[in-house]
Amino acid sequence: MNGKLQHQNFKRGLFGVPELSSPAGFKVAQQKALRKTELLVATACSNPPGALTVETFDQLSDSLCKVADLADFVKVGHPDPAFRKAAEKACINIGTAVEKLNTNVDLCMSLKKLLENKEVLETLDPDTRKVAELLMFDFEISGVHLDESKRGKAVSLNVNLLDLNNEFLNGSLLPNRIEKKALPEHIRHLFSIDGKSIQIGSLHADSPNELVREAAYKIFLYPNSSLLHCLDDLLACRNELAKLVGYETFAHRALKRTMVETPETVMKFLELLTDLMPWDHPYFSSAVRTARYNIDSSLYSPYFSLGACMGGLNMLFSQLLGVSFQNEQPMAGEVWSEDVRKLAVFHETEGLLGYIYCDFFRRPDKPHQDCHFTIQGGRLKEDGEYQHPLVVLMLSLPPPTHSTPTLLTPGMMENLFHEMGHAMHSMLGRTRYQHVTGTRCSTDFAEVPSVLMEFFATDHQVVRKFARHYQTGQPLPKTLLSCLCESKRICGAADTQLQIFYAALDQVYHGKPQNRSTTDILKEMQEKFYGLPYVPNTAWQLRFSHLIGYGAKYYSYLMSRAIASMIWRQCFQKDPFNREMGERYRREMLAHGGIKEPMLMVQGIRLCPSLHPVEGALGVWGPGSFVKGCQVPVRPKQELGSHCQQ
Repeated sequence: MNGKLQHQNFKRGLFGVPELSSPAGFKVAQQKALRKTELLVATACSNPPGALTVETFDQLSDSLCKVADLADFVKVGHPDPAFRKAAEKACINIGTAVEKLNTNVDLCMSLKKLLENKEVLETLDPDTRKVAELLMFDFEISGVHLDESKRGKAVSLNVNLLDLNNEFLNGSLLPNRIEKKALPEHIRHLFSIDGKSIQIGSLHADSPNELVREAAYKIFLYPNSSLLHCLDDLLACRNELAKLVGYETFAHRALKRTMVETPETVMKFLELLTDLMPWDHPYFSSAVRTARYNIDSSLYSPYFSLGACMGGLNMLFSQLLGVSFQNEQPMAGEVWSEDVRKLAVFHETEGLLGYIYCDFFRRPDKPHQDCHFTIQGGRLKEDGEYQHPLVVLMLSLPPPTHSTPTLLTPGMMENLFHEMGHAMHSMLGRTRYQHVTGTRCSTDFAEVPSVLMEFFATDHQVVRKFARHYQTGQPLPKTLLSCLCESKRICGAADTQLQIFYAALDQVYHGKPQNRSTTDILKEMQEKFYGLPYVPNTAWQLRFSHLIGYGAKYYSYLMSRAIASMIWRQCFQKDPFNREMGERYRREMLAHGGIKEPMLMVQGIRLCPSLHPVEGALGVWGPGSFVKGCQVPVRPKQELGSHCQQ
């Protein structure tokens, strides 16, 4: 038996972590991380100020993130309930420890001494200085400046938020039940039947049956009183925390150090977009797109096998960035389901960049959501080696059968490209500190690389290179290819208008307390920003799962689309395989993670750097520029269902 086979048969835990061969291992892993935390805190507090201070902080962050990030994925992605429960406990325990560290005065003082020592500060490289400033900002927004009693209150509020976030997120994904007899007999079979009841876990928005869509909408969105109370408590707790640490509202706190800085700027941005496209509402229904361009998924899916799409991504990244994928056999126990695939990501001259675990197929109890999870961030280790990033891409694709490979609809293909954009951001980030690696950057910039990939996914020059019929090998006919690309011009504005409504609702929820129900706020914002009537006895906000991970930052999708649109038009539209532009894109944007200001990264890649990036994206060249650049529908349009982008 060769060494490779011996290595593969050696029993290891998830992602190669020995402790995680069983659910009980999470307790062991978190205890090890917390013990290491104590030692690193002591080191940070005792050493004289210098580069070692920041390096110790990053080691501290890395130790906790390795457990917290992995647990964050396992609690939603693992098929074993025992693993999910253990991971959920680990998330709360590590989260509690982090909140206590964020208000640790001695730890903060060790960093403050560094930042106030001008002589030492001048000896630090720019990246180290930047990370020190970001770490200090984390202390400040957590309330380290408060007296002991208020610091304790801030920790208590944060710990309470961990529970409320978890309760709301879990509740937002649960189906609603109704007795079978409440629905007409001829449509019951179209839903999931459980004994005498029917459970509805989505809007069934793609159903051609109007009665099915109406029933699903009214039942799936029927108000849940306990979840309404949970949302009220969550928003009140966030507001109380923000005021306690010195901010006017939670939105003001959440938007500090983003590209927009303030909620007032966000609302101006949303109102500007609203003013650009009111005439496009007649094109709201996706049926218009289907009717006009015959976008029938069954016609396209045979050309979009998973193998063809992955081959297309490999071809694109190889030509654009010199990056390729290689299948790698995982060790025993390393993956959580036998259908998970492990990809090693290689650069043609730099070698191994990191690993992507592809959890692509539907299975019982797996969330129907497309997500990117960072399991381990990249960083320069103490021994001079680089810690390779590990990420998981989770999709909800139909598994292959004995006679047919997995076939993707055009929408699934776009989602695959989108999530792979997140993954490559993680793979190509080469920062010294994991605190700012890859997607660990400003939220309103983190979606730019993934949204940009949607433009590649719907460009005829790219699609024609990989879309092949899985049986005949014939390329996608030109007529179908033209219809697919042209169809993106329809409903783009209406889809954007929907996103404006979501973003505006998110801002109001996290602004000054309204002293009225979240449903009343929903009614008003829907009328003001979207125009479609509110349906009585529904509570769509209880399915707005983005309120947890994107609280006060949902506008990020629109901001990212504006910037990605500009980058696409200036850099890749003429030649999406341009290697020189690809290298420039990596050098100026992907490589920096969160260490460089987003606006500086955007200016670095633009061909007209004298113009402000956001102004340019919104149409410095005329009102039509934004609409023309935003013809690919904004990705999280599934939010009305149970979509959750990480």
